[in-house]
Amino acid sequence: MNKYQQKKNATFPANKKMLSAAVMLAVTGAYFLLQGCSGKADNPSYAASASLPRFNQASFSEYVADTRRWLEDNRVFISDNQAREIALNLPGEYQPEVPNGESVLLVHGLGDSPYSFVDIARHLAGKGYLVRTILLPGHGSKVGDLILPSQADWLGVVHHHSQLLKQVSEKVWLGGYSTGANLVTAEAIQDDDIQGLLLFSPAFKPESDIVSWAGAASLFVTWADQDPEDNYLRYNSLPMNGAAVYYQTSETVRNKLAGNSFQRPVFMMISEGDSVINTQYALQVFTEKMDHPDNVLVWQGETPLNDERAVRFSMKLPEQRISNGSHMGLLFSPDNPEYGISGRNRICDNGQEEGLQLLCAQGEEVWYSAWGYREPGKIHARLTYNPYFAQSMFLLDKVMTAPPAQGEFALKIN
Repeated sequence: MNKYQQKKNATFPANKKMLSAAVMLAVTGAYFLLQGCSGKADNPSYAASASLPRFNQASFSEYVADTRRWLEDNRVFISDNQAREIALNLPGEYQPEVPNGESVLLVHGLGDSPYSFVDIARHLAGKGYLVRTILLPGHGSKVGDLILPSQADWLGVVHHHSQLLKQVSEKVWLGGYSTGANLVTAEAIQDDDIQGLLLFSPAFKPESDIVSWAGAASLFVTWADQDPEDNYLRYNSLPMNGAAVYYQTSETVRNKLAGNSFQRPVFMMISEGDSVINTQYALQVFTEKMDHPDNVLVWQGETPLNDERAVRFSMKLPEQRISNGSHMGLLFSPDNPEYGISGRNRICDNGQEEGLQLLCAQGEEVWYSAWGYREPGKIHARLTYNPYFAQSMFLLDKVMTAPPAQGEFALKIN
């Protein structure tokens, strides 16, 4: 894969202008104009499988084995290395060398894969946790499969695998990214046995209210956005059903939070520049609903926060050509081989002028930012890594009360 090829990777929505236009046309009844959307229905990536894979196996190893077989039969492959693609999209288990008796279940976001948590999972396993990642139904195979799942499927896989972890560990933590954060928060609110939450870019409320119409639009329009599927780690396109089910998860978690406070430990990380989620609502939830004194909010941005549990890191980093933080840029280490500083994936489709996007794809020097950020005289690609990854993991460990490894740096918090 060419390091500089153009990609789309904004967990949700894949293209806000396309989604908005599709919704507006749908609600005016323009079904005959939009059926099939971009005319790519013959592309195998856009066709749905006959069914979704099972997730309620009696053991995690059986779940992984069955999922592997299902992906072998149903995945539309991007590269010639089919075995590698399956391995990167499979649910996974990270065994600690020195177990601490606790475990963590990590849940990816809309359109993503378990690879989203590869760096965080390895860090946690190094601290003694047994870590598992799951594959949300409709993911990992082909984007057309996102036409199939319901909210019950996504809530169900999280519930089942959190219960499986309880069979091997007395203390179970749940972690989630974006849509995955909605799912694990909903599960933890209804299960008092969950130790706490690790939340990354929690999509409790979308940045744009237009997404609330996705369910109605899905009755008329199959696709919110279609693009070439050239990323073996996630989808570039978005069926309207995927947007609709995401929004349902946001409604579910908001309803559960409305009548409850969450008094167990929470680690939350948000980028001020995030153009996908309503960051102010997420901050409000942390401040008003998540009142444990040892909670930590990592805030990547320039605006100071009043909550004394918040730790702020500036994202104006000209020495790294970083203009601000992004939705997906919280998860990956600067050393990640796919999304790190020297990673294989440069995401040039970043909401800027077409000419600048082309220059980015041709290998011109770029700056990095959230989707949609523009600045005169600069080409911006997506920021896909966390320049404060080590500091963020130190704070995550602090919330989980894991002892720091010998020789780990000391973080001074002003």
